[in-house]
Amino acid sequence: MNYLLYGTEQFLINNELKAIINKLKIDDINISKYDLEIDTIKKIIEDANTISLFSTDKLIIVENSSIFSRTTKKIDDIPLLEEYLNNPNKNVNIIFINNSDKIDNTKKIVKLIKNNGLIKEFNALKYINSSVKNMFEDYKISSDDLEYFINRVGNNLEIIYKEVEKLKLYKIDDKIITRQDIEDLTVENINVDIFKFVDDIINKNKENAIKTYKEILKLNEEPIKIIALLSSKFRLMYQASILAKKGYTEDDISEILKVHKYPVHLAIVAGYKYNHKILLKYLNDLANLDIGIKTGEKDKNLSLELFILEL
Repeated sequence: MNYLLYGTEQFLINNELKAIINKLKIDDINISKYDLEIDTIKKIIEDANTISLFSTDKLIIVENSSIFSRTTKKIDDIPLLEEYLNNPNKNVNIIFINNSDKIDNTKKIVKLIKNNGLIKEFNALKYINSSVKNMFEDYKISSDDLEYFINRVGNNLEIIYKEVEKLKLYKIDDKIITRQDIEDLTVENINVDIFKFVDDIINKNKENAIKTYKEILKLNEEPIKIIALLSSKFRLMYQASILAKKGYTEDDISEILKVHKYPVHLAIVAGYKYNHKILLKYLNDLANLDIGIKTGEKDKNLSLELFILEL
């Protein structure tokens, strides 16, 4: 069978991949892995049509399968894949992995997978409640407490998994998770709107910016990492707004910058509000801060706070 697993939540995709491999019961020696950013479709199809010396069945995993999304990148050998999907090798299972939040349902190859295989979506916000509920397995937790748990620890499934395992180990005897258990054992995630942080810096809202900065420090983030994060957001705002002014769509910009569509949308909206010279100035200032900290000329704990206060 042919599979297409798509979505932004890699944790869920990895779990589904493991489940499929366990179900198919294919040995590692009969599993091939490819990356469409490096390997050609022709090479993958040749492998699919090659008889294995070790078994009649084999599995091919194809990562970075952006061909199933709307993309401006032209790939010449897509017809080879379409031809194969019309008449696949019955002894070969191919799993295509696409890390975009959406696929293009108008594409012929998407329709072929849909008709002759299985397509599954893995976007965290859509499946988070059911995914977390499954993590608790046979442990009892009320719907309200499950919601409270998710709101408390955030929607990063890798972090959620670690917190769930901690709770399960603690309550292994009675297997009942209470709100008090959640409050006593889990680490609360402080939600920080990084674009609001950027906004406060540009608009010289020093009090709000300092408050947000201290909230980020509570997450045990290094100041140098915060500088890198700020720089990446300023850079994305600058690049996305420049490309948008040139007439590129959000999908185009997402593909060009290799960034998911939602942060691209936020960056364009934010970037339009500011003069490009200001964005470049702050990028330069942050770069100098980074160099100063790494060379020991500036104190890492004070430099970013002083940068905000001196706006």
